[in-house]
Amino acid sequence: MRIRDWDRNLRIRLIGESLVGVTFWMIFPFIAIYFSDMFGRQKAGILLVISQLFSVVANLLGGYFADRFGRKKMMVLAACGQAAAFFLFALFNSPLFSSPLMSFICFALVGVCGSLYWPASQAMVADVVAEKDQSRVFAVFYTMNNVMVVIGPLLGGIFYPQYRFFLFLTAGTFCTIVAIVLFIYLDETAPIWRKPTGTWYMFFIEQLNNYRLIVKDRTFLLFIVAGILVAQTFMQLDILLPVYIKDVVSQQTLFSIGSWSLSLSGEKAFSVLIAENGLLVVLFTVAVTKWMENYKEKWVFVFSSLFYGIAIFLFGQTTSLWIMIILIAVFTLAELMTVGLQQTFVAKLAPEHMRGQYFAAASLRFTLGRMIAPLVLTLPFAYHWTFFILMLLAICSAWLYAVMFQMMEEKQA
Repeated sequence: MRIRDWDRNLRIRLIGESLVGVTFWMIFPFIAIYFSDMFGRQKAGILLVISQLFSVVANLLGGYFADRFGRKKMMVLAACGQAAAFFLFALFNSPLFSSPLMSFICFALVGVCGSLYWPASQAMVADVVAEKDQSRVFAVFYTMNNVMVVIGPLLGGIFYPQYRFFLFLTAGTFCTIVAIVLFIYLDETAPIWRKPTGTWYMFFIEQLNNYRLIVKDRTFLLFIVAGILVAQTFMQLDILLPVYIKDVVSQQTLFSIGSWSLSLSGEKAFSVLIAENGLLVVLFTVAVTKWMENYKEKWVFVFSSLFYGIAIFLFGQTTSLWIMIILIAVFTLAELMTVGLQQTFVAKLAPEHMRGQYFAAASLRFTLGRMIAPLVLTLPFAYHWTFFILMLLAICSAWLYAVMFQMMEEKQA
């Protein structure tokens, strides 16, 4: 299905979300550094956990709101909320006024609005695209997001340290433009018959009850717990790693050609690493996914967790930017090994009549993982011990995956 054959809603969103995405990734990777500088590592970790807790709740309710009030309304409202949050972010980081606490509130609001936007945007794809073509459409949006991950951090590393105020203004302006375009040109796609009845808090309670039933499936529970544990490694890409790199990576020369040389440190060094991750995802997702099809699922999941563990541990033992570039490649390989298998694996575990609920519960690996991950900033240990603990969590994840597949094999025997 070619992009020119897409529904107009999706073409508009692809352009608008790319516009917002590049500004978001110019700012977001450096937020952990900002809060660590303002509040200290431990307080910053606690604040990031609190902000993610709000996002988890918003994510649980996002699907209900998208069905109840419509995809378009929720997406426009979320874009307006993000615009307001970024403008306030700029105000509280302006040359005349500064408030780290209010900046944190703005950051939490950006996360909540993003969590409200995402379910509506996913539902809209399901509304207007035939099931056989949905995976390709989602793949295009996923690829475009990772292109923004390449461009955004590189620009952010240049502009963020000295021009944070103007970046927040730019992000707010882009979100405003997107909100206006969505309001004027987007068509509502939510079927009336799918609108839920009842109140939002009853829906919230029902969601929690559904999760309680699902976790009685021991195999699936191990899958979720193993996912949460390994998430503590890859979530550090924009939590612990930027703080660590800013503290330990001094000015280093990457290339030197004649009288010209490229030297990086701190935020600029980190921007190169996260851009490398995005670039590798864009270039090699399909190739690595096909490669992994040659191996048993058990060993793909186990070795993915082990590679995460090895990479995160070695990060804490070096200050060399070139070694970190190699480790990011290992980190990305671990990510791509399972990216094509996870959804298929969930579908295999889920009873047909509970498939939607299983997919929703599976997303807890990331929502809860992101909520817990900032706690590493609160650990009272030296960096190398913190990275060692993260490696142990990844090893525990690999062990749980092995146990999970063993249970599956015994059931099938």
